[in-house]
Amino acid sequence: MAESSGGSLRLFGNREFLALASTAFARSQAYSTIIIALALYADAFDTTGTVEGLFGTAFAAVQLLIVLPLGRYIDLRNSKRLLLAGLVVNVGVFVGFMYVSTVEHVILLRVVQGFGASVLWITGTTVVGEISPDDSRGLWIGTYNQVGAFSSLFGDVFGGLLLFLYGFDLTYAVLSAFTIGAFVAVFGALRDDPGGTADPEEATGLETIRELLGRRAIQALVFFRGSFSVGKMAVIIFLPIYARTGFGINAFLIGGIMAGGKLTKALTQGWVGDLTDRVGRRERFVLAGALVYAVGVALIPLAGFAEGFVPGVTLAAFGEQMALPGAFFVLFAAYAVLGIGDSLRLPASMALFVEEGEYFDAVGSSLSLRSIAWKVGQVGGPVLVGAIWDATSVLVAFWTAAAFIVVSTGAFAYLFSTEAAPDHVAATADD
Repeated sequence: MAESSGGSLRLFGNREFLALASTAFARSQAYSTIIIALALYADAFDTTGTVEGLFGTAFAAVQLLIVLPLGRYIDLRNSKRLLLAGLVVNVGVFVGFMYVSTVEHVILLRVVQGFGASVLWITGTTVVGEISPDDSRGLWIGTYNQVGAFSSLFGDVFGGLLLFLYGFDLTYAVLSAFTIGAFVAVFGALRDDPGGTADPEEATGLETIRELLGRRAIQALVFFRGSFSVGKMAVIIFLPIYARTGFGINAFLIGGIMAGGKLTKALTQGWVGDLTDRVGRRERFVLAGALVYAVGVALIPLAGFAEGFVPGVTLAAFGEQMALPGAFFVLFAAYAVLGIGDSLRLPASMALFVEEGEYFDAVGSSLSLRSIAWKVGQVGGPVLVGAIWDATSVLVAFWTAAAFIVVSTGAFAYLFSTEAAPDHVAATADD
């Protein structure tokens, strides 16, 4: 395919891909900006680690409930309408955040945000997997994720800057404008009903899930993601909070820390996706990426030992003096390592789920299994790690998170194996 040889940039000449990419941009930059805002809320409301964990758990709990029926709905219904609805929900979330005055408000809005984000992520990824050519699926998925990574980087830097200079209201108004732009792009450019082709008379949702879970690769991938998500969610929720409450780092510089990992992920994920198409053995990319990620997680609490070893720097910007303690550079480096791990892991993992789902005309259901496995760890992980932090120390909390990742990687290596396509797939192809 010309698209595969031409690289990621060529895809942006495709109007449908561009519209789908705009949803990834709107979703990811909002997610990153609000993660920084959560650190500010934690500081302002003087919350405990357990309550801070609820910021992550609230986001994931609603997703745990909806991802399986949502995946089946995508396989049977109009995905374009779902994307548009998800974008509308996200705008409502931003308006709601303008009126936050208590911790309870934050937790409630994280529930609604989790619903909207789940609709956008599962639907958008399914549509990309469905409309992409077979021989360049890794490139399409990798580039779609690459847009999300660039957007997340944009949210870290630009969103952190807006929060630092102008506060919450203007920041949420800007997020709303980007999301409305994505709504217009999807409405105008994406074909009607671009989702799955499953026949609801041939298999119920439960039958489809059972068939998928009978596949050895799906079993290994689902177990891996459930364990891995405990460690990753500790990073997503607690690294910004650790930077703010532990070292007094402001919103703009927190965005700068997170930008390290987002930059490495944004620059490499499309290339890695193309590499998995050419090399094969995608499970090896999953294993390598997970182990690199575990190293990055273990590096985070070493920021507490930076004083006296890593010199701080003072910068003059925006009419103010900003101090960068040595911890800033340790956290930045750790997050950059995490970005490399994600780049290795994500395109391969997603392509494996899409490939398995195609055997049953159930890409949406397969991706919903991927998502629900993540939610299991995402619901319990933040509260667990927060409670460990409260009871022991930040080092024990993050190293526990790294241990979850190492264990999940070993289990994946043991469980994973490839299987031939199911018999009924071959029969269908012969018709």
